[in-house]
Amino acid sequence: MRPQGAPPSGENSSVTGSRLQKPTTPTKPAARIGANLFRRFSLTEILSFDPARIREKLIPWAMKGGLAILDQGVFTGSNFVISILLARWLAPEQYGSYAVAFAIFLFIMSFHQALLLEPMSVFGGSVYRNCLRGYLKALLMVHLGMSLVIVLLLGISAAVAFKLHPASSLPSALVGVAFAAPMILLLWLVKRTFYLKLSPAPSAGAAVLYCVLVMSGLTMIYKHGLLSVFSALVLMGIGSLVASIWLLVYMRYRLSSSEAAPSLAEIWDRHWRYGRWALGANAMMWVPINLFYPLLSRFSGMAEAGELKALMNFASPMLQTCAALSSLMLPYSARVLQQRGGAGVNIILRRMTLLCVACAVPYWVVLIAFRGPAFRMLYSGRYTEVIYLLPVVALVSIFGSAFFGPSIVLRSLESPGLVFAAVSVSSCIAVAVGVPLTRALGVEGAVWSMALSEALAFGMAVVLLRRKARASTEAVPPFLVLSASE
Repeated sequence: MRPQGAPPSGENSSVTGSRLQKPTTPTKPAARIGANLFRRFSLTEILSFDPARIREKLIPWAMKGGLAILDQGVFTGSNFVISILLARWLAPEQYGSYAVAFAIFLFIMSFHQALLLEPMSVFGGSVYRNCLRGYLKALLMVHLGMSLVIVLLLGISAAVAFKLHPASSLPSALVGVAFAAPMILLLWLVKRTFYLKLSPAPSAGAAVLYCVLVMSGLTMIYKHGLLSVFSALVLMGIGSLVASIWLLVYMRYRLSSSEAAPSLAEIWDRHWRYGRWALGANAMMWVPINLFYPLLSRFSGMAEAGELKALMNFASPMLQTCAALSSLMLPYSARVLQQRGGAGVNIILRRMTLLCVACAVPYWVVLIAFRGPAFRMLYSGRYTEVIYLLPVVALVSIFGSAFFGPSIVLRSLESPGLVFAAVSVSSCIAVAVGVPLTRALGVEGAVWSMALSEALAFGMAVVLLRRKARASTEAVPPFLVLSASE
């Protein structure tokens, strides 16, 4: 038997020689690359690294990642502390109104994120990277139009809620959201600009300014007996507006463009073509977590909605940590896709998935072990009747953190439609099960429904990504080719 790869000899050389030429055709290497790219990765392969590249890139990326986490942590941490303080200082019914109002704000934010923030992370880091000043001006105009619609719809909702339940605190909470939502979303829009340049330091500074303003103002209105859901939301809006103005002034002198920006119509058309799928995906992602607040308020009263909010407050730090990393990685991934054909993007995102899960598990192990003291410390003895559900909330958080990995891979490849498909299937199943469970079991049914939805979303995203990979093995597009050094 001849050695593998040895040239044939004799009269059959012409036949076998033609066989040797087949691997040089364009289709075979692409097929082998696709097969190697999407085969099951071993732990050694995932965790392999090049010491030279680590010395070159680890420290800058560690600094940027740390600033991104600081930025996200300070900003969302301020809102987390506000939620905890309101749980301590407000009556359970009032805190339930805050939970419902904040869930409505997150629903509004899902539209804003789909049509502005998420496409901005993709296109601002690739197509419009050389005309960011004009690009941001166009997005500010779109934000202004969306804000007018938000204020109008929330004003109508507050009037209807007041007519139906004039003694409830929900109408004033909706008015507070109508004021705060445009300001908070403006701050998110301006902050995202710095992530396009991979320089989150000014954004982190704005987050610190927001934290100082809101926390000092909250303490002041509490001491003067003016604390309410409405006043807390208005305070959050004022803090966001001041921080946004500071960032806009900073960008006026630092942000430049080497190319003329395209027209507003062209930008909106590109955002809409991308965002129409992300819009559905974000709306469906809102459903399994936030839909149960109004459901609980309808089935069991505002107090149980407050109990659910008190539980889910513990899941916020881990999910926000993953969101901070994804805000930094999404524009970077889009830039790599454009410049280098996607080399290394999938491995980076897989490692980020492992990182999110690896951070979430020890966090929940410690928290569950000390859940009794944690509840007493944060809520001053309130909401202890739902402590036993904290392990289920841990499942919600861990599966939600894991979902960031395949979700960002699909979004980086400009395939938000697959993310929409994954969360739509999981959300529909979870709601079909969750509505009767919530009606029968209250908070317990809602939490188990959330855990089911997050687990299904992660599983569906992985399945869809693998199907997309298998469909690409015969003709691998340039943006799916990996470099082993990445």
